[in-house]
Amino acid sequence: MGKRNEDSRESSAEEAASVSFEQAMERLETIVAKLESGDVPLETAIELFQEGMALSKLCGNKLEQVERRIEMLVEDEAGVSRKPFTPSREDAAGE
Repeated sequence: MGKRNEDSRESSAEEAASVSFEQAMERLETIVAKLESGDVPLETAIELFQEGMALSKLCGNKLEQVERRIEMLVEDEAGVSRKPFTPSREDAAGE
């Protein structure tokens, strides 16, 4: 791959970091629809697939960051306390 592809990947990574979760999901849905239609040339399909994988990773990372920030309020005998959010085993198994 040439310098142009490397430059475009670096700028795409920088752009992706500034994209919101909702924007990334919307773009990912658009990419999936294009790929499922089968009406894109092979080279374009490969580029879309790569972009989709990067967006998928970005969304996963953003969700992990949010999970770390979420705290659950737990009521116990001593009153209400804060407890870090941890996904249930069923949620973790679905990943």
